[in-house]
Amino acid sequence: MATAPFIIVAIDGGAASGKSSSSRTLGEQFDLLHVDTGSYYRALTAEMIRQGVKPDDLPGLRSALAGLKLGTRLNGRSAEMEIGGRVAGEEIRSREVNDAVSHFAAIPELRTALLTYQRGLADVARARGFHGLVMEGRDIGSVIFPAADFRFFLHADAGERERRRAGQGLQDQIRERDRIDSSRKTSPLTCPDGATSINTTHVTLDQVVQQMAAALATKLRPA
Repeated sequence: MATAPFIIVAIDGGAASGKSSSSRTLGEQFDLLHVDTGSYYRALTAEMIRQGVKPDDLPGLRSALAGLKLGTRLNGRSAEMEIGGRVAGEEIRSREVNDAVSHFAAIPELRTALLTYQRGLADVARARGFHGLVMEGRDIGSVIFPAADFRFFLHADAGERERRRAGQGLQDQIRERDRIDSSRKTSPLTCPDGATSINTTHVTLDQVVQQMAAALATKLRPA
């Protein structure tokens, strides 16, 4: 009997573009390990704030990063990042973290600190018997896994994304985060060459997932 293929799915896009909902749904449909890299950057931002490190304090940032011990904890199909044996909680959704995360994420040293860790999650997925990995973020298809089996880029009007955040009871500086994420020198938010671009402004989550699932089904049967 032929061994089922192991696939890597990269889903990029700005805040509230539909990455998290669609990637979690694909993970359930195809038995993929789900990785939300945005939560990792939020967790690191919360840790830097806890240690009193500012985004413009590079010596302090480097010292703090050097002392971090990163691990992985599986929560169902999701890979949560541990910092010093602890998984960050609701503090990563605080206004303070939300206002600072794009500034910290623009720092090359911080992105480098996560690069190897993120790539290593494919090995975690294989070791745990998943059929693949679905990773969401802003540079997955361009930097982390440029050779991923499937690369998608989700986008939507800023006004619609702001309405989505408000509907979740959250405040988010969508336009400012877009500006910072798209203009940073290291790993900017951009649609990778060859990726499938999907405008989610006027379509339902089910329609987005159906389009992506149809592509995945060419290589892997649903679980």
